Amino acid sequence: MSVSGMEKKNLRKQVKNLTAPDWLVVITGPTAVGKTDISIEVAQRLQGEIVSCDSMQVYKYMDIGTAKPSAYEREIVPHHLIDVVTPDIDFNVARFQELAEAAISDITSRGRIPVLVGGTGLYIKAVVDGFLFPWEGASKEIRESLEEEAAKKGSAALYARLEEVDRPAARKIHPNDARRIIRALEVYITTGRPISEMWREGRRKKRARFDRLVMVGLVRERPALYERINRRCDKMIELGLVEETRQLLDRGYGKTLTSGQALGYKEIVPYLKGECSLEEAVELIKRDTRRYAKRQLTWFRADPRIEWLDIGLFESKEDAARCVLALVKGKMAAM
Repeated sequence: MSVSGMEKKNLRKQVKNLTAPDWLVVITGPTAVGKTDISIEVAQRLQGEIVSCDSMQVYKYMDIGTAKPSAYEREIVPHHLIDVVTPDIDFNVARFQELAEAAISDITSRGRIPVLVGGTGLYIKAVVDGFLFPWEGASKEIRESLEEEAAKKGSAALYARLEEVDRPAARKIHPNDARRIIRALEVYITTGRPISEMWREGRRKKRARFDRLVMVGLVRERPALYERINRRCDKMIELGLVEETRQLLDRGYGKTLTSGQALGYKEIVPYLKGECSLEEAVELIKRDTRRYAKRQLTWFRADPRIEWLDIGLFESKEDAARCVLALVKGKMAAM
């Protein structure tokens, strides 16, 4: 029986999918732990490329406050998903998942290893497990109506509604997290389905593509981590975070946007408006960043696949990177 041109093309595609590298290396951990330095070293040694997994590094013009890798660091190792959209674009986990999968496919098609690096837990889950935060249920009109209601009555009123229609989702969302409460209600009102049901469907959509998965979590003792956070915040001010925030506001990228909720920027805005001193704003950045790091650790430690490494035990970042590399290669050899 003859084989058509289309059948030959499909056969070649199937063979390519079977033989293409299907590794995914994940390097994660709390903010300021040292992921950038370590991941660049590891990616170099693995002949890999980095896929940034940071919900704020996707935004252009937000360099200092998001601690983006420098231009030099991006020359050493190719980075993907940095400076993807302008700050007025509504960027979410579903969009990230789509772009990350495209980047990973491109990297593996060239025989290189994708290294997913970052601290945004939900984004990592979206890529690794196929978790889907659905596009369906998006309604600008309903969202704006709920936002107006939240402004008038407070998030507690909307949270009470969410508890009535989707208690599982309410248990996972903080009562003060107005944005996620509104999103959950938006989905329910638009589709008639609880968003928690969609979450469950997403968790069931496991992909065999990343069966060969290595996940490494970087950590430091809490006092050391907090000290690094404090130093990083001071450094951001020295590098011009205030001016960068002012430029964002001048361009019309206000704090009502998702990008405007980024740590560092949202605390500087009150200072620029004369509502607090710079010292007060900086202390608030440090406090909020420490709290964020704590939440990150809580999220990541729930994933048993992550191999943890205290990089504070090493004398240099090079020594720490070599240990991470040995851990990754050891896992690879065992699979």
